[in-house]
Amino acid sequence: MGWFKHWFGTRYYSLLYGHRDQDDAAAWVNTILEQWSLPSGARVHDLACGRGRHARFFADAGCDVTGTDISEASIEEARRAVPKATFAVHDMREPIHADKFHGACCLFTSLGYFQELSDDRKVFRAVADSLVPGGRFVVDFMNTELVLRDLVPEETLEVEGITFHITRELQNGVLVKRILVLDGHVEHRFEERVQALTPSQLQDLAVEAGFNVDAITDGPDPTPFNPQHSQRFVLWMTLK
Repeated sequence: MGWFKHWFGTRYYSLLYGHRDQDDAAAWVNTILEQWSLPSGARVHDLACGRGRHARFFADAGCDVTGTDISEASIEEARRAVPKATFAVHDMREPIHADKFHGACCLFTSLGYFQELSDDRKVFRAVADSLVPGGRFVVDFMNTELVLRDLVPEETLEVEGITFHITRELQNGVLVKRILVLDGHVEHRFEERVQALTPSQLQDLAVEAGFNVDAITDGPDPTPFNPQHSQRFVLWMTLK
């Protein structure tokens, strides 16, 4: 199933990305709900939901939220953490068999993990198939131009006594991050591979799947996207 199947459910992933905390998740959900006009009890699909950080706040806001992720370990943790939501192990490239959703989100650069762009195209089409007419979709992706411009080739971090030695490089249009974890006398090696998708590629995928592009912003503060300065590329869409 790829590198993401084995990396996302580990405690080391949680430690390395601990800065993506509850406050960050709350800010994202608040922004999304402010941008969308959803009916009471709206059905929301949180793609690549991880451990349920965002699903928690959708549920607290009264949404009927379903979180899906390829990582069994992450889904198990999400079920324990957010009992008010529904969670399932699911490949985002495949249509989800459920009642149609009013909105869907894919946050924290959770696209571009596959070898072929056609797989990302399947994701957009699967989301379109799962939404009601006029349903909303938001994708939060890295600002690829900024990331590549400011790429840090190598760094070492220590988090709660665990050492992470990280190297980064661009290989044939794929941003490759290799992570050596030193946990006492034990070593673990992981890898992340994300296609360096451009804003125009993501917009093309949206249009091909039947979406109108409503806005392009930074995030979670929805200021207009600036390719030279924005930390995130956030694509806001409505199904035709």
